[in-house]
Amino acid sequence: MDRLTQAAYEKKNVFTKASVCYKAALYMRLSKDDDGTGESSSIGTQRKMLRSYAIENDFEIYGEYVDDGYSGTNFDRPAWSRLLKDIDARKVNLVITKDLSRLGRDYIMTGQLTEIYFPSKGIRYIAVNDGYDSDSPWSDIAPFKNIVNEMYARDTSKKIRSAFQTKINEGAFIGNFAPYGYQKDPQNKNHLLVDPVAASIVREIFEWAEQGAAPSQIAVSLNERQVLTPAMYRCAGRPYLNLDDYSRRKEWTSGTVCKLLSNPVYLGHIVQGKTVKVSFKSSLTLRKPRNEWVVVEDKHEPLISGETFERVRRRSVSRKSTAATDFTNIFSGLAKCGDCGRNMSSTGAGGRTGSRKLVCGGYKLYGKKECTNHFMDYELLYHVVLQEMRSLLSFTENEKEEIEKALREPVCPGEMQGEEKAVFSLKRREIELGCIIEKLYEDRVNGRIGEDRFYKMLDSCEKEERKIAESLALMEKSCSLAQEREPAFEGLLSSLLDDISRGKGLSSDLLGKFIDRIEIFQSCEGGEGKTGCKCQTIRICYKVIAPDEEGNGLA
Repeated sequence: MDRLTQAAYEKKNVFTKASVCYKAALYMRLSKDDDGTGESSSIGTQRKMLRSYAIENDFEIYGEYVDDGYSGTNFDRPAWSRLLKDIDARKVNLVITKDLSRLGRDYIMTGQLTEIYFPSKGIRYIAVNDGYDSDSPWSDIAPFKNIVNEMYARDTSKKIRSAFQTKINEGAFIGNFAPYGYQKDPQNKNHLLVDPVAASIVREIFEWAEQGAAPSQIAVSLNERQVLTPAMYRCAGRPYLNLDDYSRRKEWTSGTVCKLLSNPVYLGHIVQGKTVKVSFKSSLTLRKPRNEWVVVEDKHEPLISGETFERVRRRSVSRKSTAATDFTNIFSGLAKCGDCGRNMSSTGAGGRTGSRKLVCGGYKLYGKKECTNHFMDYELLYHVVLQEMRSLLSFTENEKEEIEKALREPVCPGEMQGEEKAVFSLKRREIELGCIIEKLYEDRVNGRIGEDRFYKMLDSCEKEERKIAESLALMEKSCSLAQEREPAFEGLLSSLLDDISRGKGLSSDLLGKFIDRIEIFQSCEGGEGKTGCKCQTIRICYKVIAPDEEGNGLA
């Protein structure tokens, strides 16, 4: 159709268009992706353009809808949702935007809006800069513009992803929030610094786990002391965050503790790239295999030693609550399959009442493709280990004194330095806050700051002071408990021997102090040529407790 025909068509329909009373909705959107376009895409510029256009064409402006900071590939926007409700309520019959990209950068969704949704609702849509008007028959170029807009979003997404991947490979932390126990460096947001308040709780959790406490027990203890969970602690320092979006139970759980105990970030490592987005147009993410994670070591100060982390990992404390039978597997984390190396787990025998067996965890989970079907009677293993322990603990008085002396030595003396460093840091910050509060009062009296700002800053400083006071109290309590426990080491070995001799038997505490692991192998035919008899090998690996004169340990 030539220009003359087009002009005739518009002249013929001018009366029809003028007779319609339009109530216009001015929709504006700006995302971070549009920052490079400068003032031409700012909300203020869009508002001036759309208002001017509506006035020039005698459109009544019903309302303005602004989504500032929302991507065009995401249609879950507050102002856009409000506009759709007003359209359904027939409050507006005209939508005006600066261009088609303000509507969205997903060509499929945008096409559905312009080709299906708006026409079905009787909505006229105008994109000013693109010259698009749904009432005009010369708008066939719109689908191609929608595709170009999506290509722009796709290209931007690739650039951002590439930049993030480069930072991940370098070991730069790119998360929104620092892990519990750390805080972002004010001078470099991609670097982590130790948070003295949360770090003391992390060290305490690892200490409990190393001593054999179950995650559920640790969670109960933390809840009784009303220690803030990682989510609650994060939101407490950021009033703009809604706690309900980050935590439903608002208490410590065994799952939270297990997740913390398995996080390599406390070794000073950065582990990222655990998930991948399905598409730049979707918020759905998929978890990547562990071998595809990006691990960069020694990027910040560790909170615990590698030895402590490994001991806790090998302990493999169960997350499940205690069974109704009150049965406790004292070999948990110690009994290993001698063939595949997995933990041996307890199970009912199925025949005799109350009899239990230890079975290979690999076979229990995956069957014969992982390991053989071998097991060990729990009571038999208990009896064998008890006899071995009685034989092992037959020492002279001089040997007992040497072992007690070795047990009194701290396991990781280097960690005490970290505690002292944290206390010093907390006390120094406490003094700084006192000076800041004093300066605030002076500035308020002299009129340098307003009343609202004064009370806001004062409240923030006082909250931090209370957190520091709580952390110092916890640390001092831990130190006092440690000092109280020192005399308990006197006669420790004698006490353990008395427990065994008096019939109290073995305990997880006793095994944890002396045994590193117990390897149980598949049984085989044997027994001096007798048919039907089986022989099973059990290997007990003891910890090196105290060296003798020749430098040999007990194991």
